[in-house]
Amino acid sequence: MDGDQANGQTQGTGRRALLGAAVLGAGGAVLGLPGTARAAGRRTAGHGGRGLKSLPVPTIIGHRGASGYRPEHTFGSYDLALDLGADVVEAGDLVPTKDGHLVCRHEPEIGGTTDVASRPEFADRKATKVLDGVSTTGWFTEDFTLAELKTLRAVERIPANRPHNTLYDGRWEIPTFEEVLKWQDEQTRKRGRQVWIYPETKHPTYFRKLGLGLEERVAKLLRKYGKDGRNSPVILQSFEPTSIQRLNRLVDNPLVVLLSSANSRPYDFVEANDPRTVADLITPKGLREIAGYAQGIGPTLDLVIPKKADGTLGEPTTLVSDAHRVGLVLHPYTMRNENPFLPAEYRKGGAADAYGDVFGAYKAYFATGIDGVFTDNADTGLLARADFLKG
Repeated sequence: MDGDQANGQTQGTGRRALLGAAVLGAGGAVLGLPGTARAAGRRTAGHGGRGLKSLPVPTIIGHRGASGYRPEHTFGSYDLALDLGADVVEAGDLVPTKDGHLVCRHEPEIGGTTDVASRPEFADRKATKVLDGVSTTGWFTEDFTLAELKTLRAVERIPANRPHNTLYDGRWEIPTFEEVLKWQDEQTRKRGRQVWIYPETKHPTYFRKLGLGLEERVAKLLRKYGKDGRNSPVILQSFEPTSIQRLNRLVDNPLVVLLSSANSRPYDFVEANDPRTVADLITPKGLREIAGYAQGIGPTLDLVIPKKADGTLGEPTTLVSDAHRVGLVLHPYTMRNENPFLPAEYRKGGAADAYGDVFGAYKAYFATGIDGVFTDNADTGLLARADFLKG
């Protein structure tokens, strides 16, 4: 393991244990059977409190806002997520500009999420780069100043599944992380309840090699707005464990390690010649290690309930109980209403933009005892949670 990993496992462990105890104020009752999860939901939903204890269980997290209904990572999407009742808004996936500002885009390549491809003044910015080992062609945020990016407008990323969202193409600009932090305060005052956000550091190893380190920029802005404490309503996440370990040394915020497919390797592991895969990270030993510097994990839903060869759900793994045993909360991703994103037995018809039986899918996932879920459709998630808590 490299130095960052070793330091991340030892420094801040005492502070993180305290935060873990705070998490268990909400999650401790979720360690066992689904019935206890329902009890926890009733106890915490709608109550005040501080830190993660104030969030309902299971927590409904608006994935990139309300991206089932508006182009993702726009204030239109973020506002609607709150209007629909999301407990937390994933605002946003953080990538840097050429001049060092953090902006909210799903990826640094913005050809599919903005109108940049139709802008002749930026035709010469199109490039092919190797992004985390994958050759990628398009337009990249690190090749634009913030002023230039602000001239672009967001568009729907998956129009084949969400043709109605294209109605809103061109309406919103790209938000900065600083604007999101200000928006969070404004919306908290406006709505009379604490608004939570769940930003992610995207491709941190890639950007650090370009001299555009993400974690220090995130920490600086959180400190500026007084949101770097253990009870701050900002949960930080990353697919790279060393990014979370670095953040652990910079801020006191709740931290979450994102986990992709079991056979994948975090890219910081690839760069460091660390042979471990996600399968190693979700063993009891791997989870104990994560609990030394983070409060939660964000696994893909397939790590919670794998799919069979025919695309239907198999038997749940032990990940929920294993993670809870070491004090970690689980916020899997991503629930979407449309057929292609659902397990096969919950699809209705074959249309790519048609809704399936998403409520049936929610019921299956909630029954595992997960502490929350990312969803593109917060309103659907809230109805599913209400059904689940009723028993």
